[in-house]
Amino acid sequence: MGAPDAPALAGIHHLKLPVGDLTRSRTWYHSRLGYAVEAEFVEQGRLMGYSLAHPNGGPPLGLRLDPARARAAAGFDYFAIGVPSKAAMDELAGRLTALGETHAGVHRASFGWILPLLHDPDGHEVRFYTTEHHTDPPAAGVTAITDPRESAEAAEAAEAAAQNAAQA
Repeated sequence: MGAPDAPALAGIHHLKLPVGDLTRSRTWYHSRLGYAVEAEFVEQGRLMGYSLAHPNGGPPLGLRLDPARARAAAGFDYFAIGVPSKAAMDELAGRLTALGETHAGVHRASFGWILPLLHDPDGHEVRFYTTEHHTDPPAAGVTAITDPRESAEAAEAAEAAAQNAAQA
């Protein structure tokens, strides 16, 4: 499926977020998601960043001390971290809830399931999306998804109604 005019790429090397407090963010990403410090970046005698690694498949994550950019970026979801299955997503949601984190719960999305509206200490939205799909995209061509949120909510409501009818 390669194109002769496209450069060779190899996935995502790492994600990087600006943060207002390195220690606070390092602690949050470790306690909530299991990330551990792999490298520290010290510039002119000052700790300016961390490279974090995940023990179970999460993407490498960089935290860069930059309070002004962290404030400006608050609320935006820059990326979605992959989760292998809906069962693993449900487990993650339970873990986050037990740790006192608010989020929107696990919901049906266009192709898989999503756990949105978790926010790190700087207000960045950290989203999770399953790599397991409930619906396979077509093998060829561009998939058009009209009103993705509304379509997913309608499909989720229909599933819930069918489950309730089956239990009655």
